Amino acid sequence: MKTRPTASRPTTSRPTTMRLRLAVLAVVAVLVAPATAGPAQAKGSDEPTEAELAELHEAIGESEVEGVAWYTDEAAGEVVVIADSTVDGGDRNDVRRAAGDKIGALELQRTEGEFKLLGRPAPAGTTIIGSGVRCTLGFNVRKGNMKYLITAGHCANKVPSWKVGIKNAQKIGPTVQSRFPGGDYALVRYDNRSVKRPGGYTPGNAFVGQAATRVGSTTGQHSGFVTATGVTVRFSGGDMVPNLIQADICAEPGDSGGPLFSGKRALGILSGGTGDCPSGGISFYQPIKPVLAAYGVQLYYK
Repeated sequence: MKTRPTASRPTTSRPTTMRLRLAVLAVVAVLVAPATAGPAQAKGSDEPTEAELAELHEAIGESEVEGVAWYTDEAAGEVVVIADSTVDGGDRNDVRRAAGDKIGALELQRTEGEFKLLGRPAPAGTTIIGSGVRCTLGFNVRKGNMKYLITAGHCANKVPSWKVGIKNAQKIGPTVQSRFPGGDYALVRYDNRSVKRPGGYTPGNAFVGQAATRVGSTTGQHSGFVTATGVTVRFSGGDMVPNLIQADICAEPGDSGGPLFSGKRALGILSGGTGDCPSGGISFYQPIKPVLAAYGVQLYYK
């Protein structure tokens, strides 16, 4: 039977090994200690806090510059301000001054066209009209046995009673409630039972990157993507509306109030935008859920 030699163990080897282990542990301790250090770490210390971003968002509103839309991008740690083509260098400087010492968290962008409300005087080819205004029906809703439609508040502020169509126009009914600015939505009651009032949608929440479609009485159907939520817009004329949905979908005068949806999910109704479909543009939408809550109404599927 073969035997394997047994290595001899000098009496001095154990203390030497222990010293080596202690030395290694000491090196490891020195290397690891900074990673477990507390708030002295510099990484991320320059990033704005949630409170600072909220202050910057509010400061942009106080600048009173027209033709801008802004929202907080929490992931990027910045407030994004989009200025339309009517905003000149002086106005942009006003926005920068409003940012003050938080200017490092300001992302100032430009876009072509003008942020405007998209109602219009009523020529031929319409969806809903009244008092010389043409806009678009958003969604049909109900409250008990009564049925209503939702459209834009900046349209309905001017219209006590509505019709559908221009040639052989049929009466719809009166504007019951309307809000603009501060929001952009209105409730119109169906008094004419002969007017069709189809449903087909359930309420949903918009999110960035979501595919969506808009329909309007001027430009018909266009699709694109949601690019921001919680957007505040100060339109030309100075009217301001907060908490809007922004999408890279064109829209033009007459499309206001029209629906924004994704599949069978109702997302919002058109408030305004740059108003130029041949060359593209961006548009803004009043989210539908706050409207339903404000008026105590419900979408219906059939």
